[in-house]
Amino acid sequence: MKNSRGQDSNSSPKPSTHNSSISYDPAVKTTSHVGNFATWQDESLLPTQFGKKRKHSNGKRLQLGQSNSKHVAGTDFADCSEVLPEVKPFDMCLSGSRSSATSTGCLNEKWNEMGHIVEGTEQRVLRPGMILLKRYITLSEQVEIVKKCRVLGLGQGGFYQPGYQDGAKLRLQMMCLGLNWDPETRKYKEQRVFDGSKAPAIPHEFSLLVKRAIQDAHALIKKEYKVSNVEDILPSMSPNICIVNFYTTRGRLGHHQDRDESRESLLKGLPVVSLSVGDSAEFLYGDQRNVDKAEKVLLESGDVLIFGGKSRHIFHSVASIIPKSAPRALYEETSLRPGRVNLTFRKF
Repeated sequence: MKNSRGQDSNSSPKPSTHNSSISYDPAVKTTSHVGNFATWQDESLLPTQFGKKRKHSNGKRLQLGQSNSKHVAGTDFADCSEVLPEVKPFDMCLSGSRSSATSTGCLNEKWNEMGHIVEGTEQRVLRPGMILLKRYITLSEQVEIVKKCRVLGLGQGGFYQPGYQDGAKLRLQMMCLGLNWDPETRKYKEQRVFDGSKAPAIPHEFSLLVKRAIQDAHALIKKEYKVSNVEDILPSMSPNICIVNFYTTRGRLGHHQDRDESRESLLKGLPVVSLSVGDSAEFLYGDQRNVDKAEKVLLESGDVLIFGGKSRHIFHSVASIIPKSAPRALYEETSLRPGRVNLTFRKF
């Protein structure tokens, strides 16, 4: 989708929650739940066992783990006897990736040849406040997203693998834009604890894409619900946080809620906007923590998922990543590693 997805702060108390039993009730305003919010990050940050609060020996702080593309994003913690102190640059593209000179027209032509829609995208209201824009991001835009994230990811404040001093690590590569999210305290901060790096700014093009997606979601809501004030169903949002996660085709994510943003952001139901690039993911969502009662939707490369308003606090998870499901042309133009890139935008 600030981490908190809205959260700006170092002063907010550490959330108590993994065992929170909050559930969504369409008849109850989301503001009634704010006092119990837990704080969990989006799709590829959580281990599959996220429902159980992890115990850290001696209260050790989160430290940087070894960057290693062989680790699987979103899966259980891996044991490691050594935690490296330095950041090892992670390249989300395979070595030898090229800067293609292919024109936008050629890229879109390849996209159409594969049976994907560039114009006239499918738009669906999954539930009040939850909108899915299928194939919304054109292939040329996806290529630019990958290129921009690669450059930022290799620079100061770029991708790293979160880990703990006791040796446990999250098997994913994470980069924060706007504000840094601390997986240990589950708070947003200006600087990363382990190296003092500040989060790179959110690229203006990314913010424009989010704005456009929300506007189109509003148009769909107005059409479907015949209402004049769409903000009551899906509030507008200008993101000041973006968390970019890269995880491999073996990645998965446990059922959770995103509740790390500021109290004001959560009270207003400001939406999380999620962009998918790369391999497809089976995404589960519902009102309850019980994953067996969740609904499922396929998130493909180019899809945009928005959930806010009464759907802001849904439980959601990634059941699996489908290997070799990304557009071939995307690989050809970027040499993106097999796996899924997920960008989640929010306002602290």
